[in-house]
Amino acid sequence: MPFTFHSHSGQFCRHAKGTLENVVKAAIAKNMLVLGLTEHVPRSRTQDLYPEESDLTTNDLHTAFHAYVDEARRLRSQYGSQIHILIGAETEYITHDTLDELKRLRKKYDLDFLVGSLHHVNGMPMDFSPELYEQIVEHCSGSRSEMFRRYFDEQLVLLQELQPEIVGHFDLIRIFHPYSAGVEDPLLQDDIRNLALRNIEYAISYGAIFEINTRAWKKGLRDAYPQRDLLQEILARGGRITLSDDSHGEHDVCMHYDRALAYLREMGVKQLHYLRKTAEGAVQVRVLDNATEHEFWAANGFS
Repeated sequence: MPFTFHSHSGQFCRHAKGTLENVVKAAIAKNMLVLGLTEHVPRSRTQDLYPEESDLTTNDLHTAFHAYVDEARRLRSQYGSQIHILIGAETEYITHDTLDELKRLRKKYDLDFLVGSLHHVNGMPMDFSPELYEQIVEHCSGSRSEMFRRYFDEQLVLLQELQPEIVGHFDLIRIFHPYSAGVEDPLLQDDIRNLALRNIEYAISYGAIFEINTRAWKKGLRDAYPQRDLLQEILARGGRITLSDDSHGEHDVCMHYDRALAYLREMGVKQLHYLRKTAEGAVQVRVLDNATEHEFWAANGFS
């Protein structure tokens, strides 16, 4: 689609590559209309640093975020005539203090929007590696079902506290679940499914937009996030949908958008929503009808 609302660069994210400017240039080359920049918010506890950040301090993360916003504003000024750039951030929720800090951060930098993502369960990162994922299972008394329950309960708190404009990779908890080994999907259990549906209905109630996040295909999942069972539930309830590549560098821009086009058509998604900032500074939700017929697809060889 001619937009993404979830992106990273190696300049400000250790597990990404390249510069933020090259991400912007790649989006322009792909004829994208709107690019949402969303580097991760900084974390303030040393124990929350990832293994790849072992040489950094939490002060370094805050300094980097400040530099990110400065660079994003420079790029918006330089390239604004070629692409509509929104400056946002991707959330964390590790402790309740994390949410309070994020509220202050959003106000301090006057961010255009938030991607509401949950990367931790029980204060432990779930999407960094299969090994850390399994450690969370162990901390949940060996119960994958309990880990899923805690994920959706913590996700609800994030949604309630921040009301992010974009709901990021809604079912990220599935990232390293051993489906290939025949282990049952906890979301087949009624109580866990009901927790997911509760979160979907809450997000819809305040006007959130759910991203179809194509990075799930890079992780080997069948569908983009959210997987089709939950996407069907969102659509059935009138939920609003957008598209994001969750790029981690210039070479990820529009990653798997060919598969996204097929997925949109298969799931019957004809309308997508996106954000734009007015000249007065208000961020508005716009609608793209007949989304799968947009000229963007053919121009990039996706149709």
